[in-house]
Amino acid sequence: MRILHVLSAEFFAGSVAYAVQLAEAHRAQGHQVWLVADADPLPTGATLVWANISNRRYRERLRNARIIRQVVQKENIDVVHCHSRAASWVSYFALRGLRVPLVSTVHGRQHLHTSTSLLDVYGDKVIAICDNLREHLITEVKMDAAKIVHIPNGVDFDASLKEELKMKNEELGTQENSSFLISHSSLSNPSRVAFIGRFNGGKGERAAALLAQVFPALLREFPALRVALIGGELEHLPTAGKTALAQLQDNFGERIEVVGFTSDVPGWLARTTLVIGAGRVAIEALGAARPVLALGEASYAGLVTEETFASAAASNFGDISARLSSSEVDFAALLADARAFLQAPQLVSAALQRQVQAHYNLPVIAARVLETYQAARMRKAVPSFIPVLMYHKIPLEALATKHQIYVMKDNFEKHLAYFKQRKLTPITFADYLRFARGEYALKDFPTRPIILTFDDGYTDNYTNLLPLMQQYGYRGVLYLLGDADVRYNQWDLATDPTEPRCEIMNLPQKHAFVAAGWEIGAHTLSHPRLTTLPLPDAAHEIRESKAALEASLQTEVVSFAYPYGDLNDAVKNLVREAGFALGVATDTGGLHLEDDRMQVFRINMFPNETASSLFKKTSPWYRKYYRWKRGK
Repeated sequence: MRILHVLSAEFFAGSVAYAVQLAEAHRAQGHQVWLVADADPLPTGATLVWANISNRRYRERLRNARIIRQVVQKENIDVVHCHSRAASWVSYFALRGLRVPLVSTVHGRQHLHTSTSLLDVYGDKVIAICDNLREHLITEVKMDAAKIVHIPNGVDFDASLKEELKMKNEELGTQENSSFLISHSSLSNPSRVAFIGRFNGGKGERAAALLAQVFPALLREFPALRVALIGGELEHLPTAGKTALAQLQDNFGERIEVVGFTSDVPGWLARTTLVIGAGRVAIEALGAARPVLALGEASYAGLVTEETFASAAASNFGDISARLSSSEVDFAALLADARAFLQAPQLVSAALQRQVQAHYNLPVIAARVLETYQAARMRKAVPSFIPVLMYHKIPLEALATKHQIYVMKDNFEKHLAYFKQRKLTPITFADYLRFARGEYALKDFPTRPIILTFDDGYTDNYTNLLPLMQQYGYRGVLYLLGDADVRYNQWDLATDPTEPRCEIMNLPQKHAFVAAGWEIGAHTLSHPRLTTLPLPDAAHEIRESKAALEASLQTEVVSFAYPYGDLNDAVKNLVREAGFALGVATDTGGLHLEDDRMQVFRINMFPNETASSLFKKTSPWYRKYYRWKRGK
């Protein structure tokens, strides 16, 4: 893809570091990346275009919008990704009239004023970096929940940017002594407490309180202790903080280390016993096995442990509250926590370090963001609901079953004739993804697409379904079980022995669908209700079904069908983690496929569908109608 990032970069904040590392991750994958920002240089190999994004005067905003529009048109940009409200505002107007999607990452709480609600400048998809921020955007900003995706900021724990950062610093005439991957080694001696963050705004107020209420007592009680102040905008430290800092310097001399902005944060982490900070600072520290007292602009989340990690991460380690509330901090409690830790210092546990590195893993995050770009692109290009029909058995005669999940061969042929008459074009999910990824030109996307899916892989699909589909020149998606020893619908008979036994295809018959150009999807190993299983067992059913089908049929498996449509958030996460691009449900899901790729709405097809019901179920308004009628 051809990606343009727009950001306010007056100083190297966490949002800037995130954008730069994301750009580098996508460049490493072969994507072309441009950055429009008010900082030059930045530690990136992407093409930089200067614009005064931080300047909010209307004349300057219009100038910035023109610059962005020119870059988009000249470079044939596929997606614009913004990293501040100022960037989103100018990009929103820059893209008016163009079919280029806008994605915004929201890094903090948004001001609740009229323009925030009236003018949705954030674009087609919004990335919220933590759970609290997503809740804030939905409940307070009143943003459409379907357009919001929770993706944390990615961190390059393996330090792939080390050499580029070093080169950039050499160009600037500064020194770079970073050790970007901190080993799980012993704590530094003498001990050091470091506050790392900006010294302006809310962070500056926190720093001032630490200087006045916490650091004096710690320095007196621990004679070997040093305190380091690391971060930009030190000149904007509140007056009370400057006064307290001067007094500490008078009393403790060189034990107060005023570092200011540095590109050697990883090196300082390696020499620090206890970090006080929030957001990206906390993430990098924990990933480097350095203990953290999570203190942010919104709250104090305490010492981060395996038990408190989830709640701390939800607030971006104290930076973001879900609802507007008091941000008062009990600094006496923070002092007590710091004192207790320094009396018996310990490194971050290996389990917590792994947890942090997995949650904020940059390659995984970059893949999620790329998926968001694709989703925004497809939502822009294909704004209507795509009907996804769900079939099972295609017998010659009616079946004596209470489930009614079959369509007789003669009736199914009438369905195909109807689709042909209505000029509906069957595609597969694999086709859809190729359009989303840019492998197929969007101009070739069908005007009236439809996706035909068939669950379980019954033998009558081979004998009755496949010849009919080939006769009409159609392909579909066949969801198969990964366990080849499952040869009939044993899950039905287990609950109702009166159900007819229906045979499952053998391997050569399944291969015939692959040869005919069908997409093969996974449907677990053995057709269980996934939400009733322990998570490790559910993960095994999901993961191994994909592996088994890809091995036996020699085809890529990109989509997964939940048996019975039985799912929850934990199961959806397992499907994503198993490497599936799409998860299809039954009668739940969004209004648009891109509302949630892990819960795609499908339409049940029954034995006695009529021309009227086929018209209804294949219409672009059907999903809204179904949601209104059923409340789903």
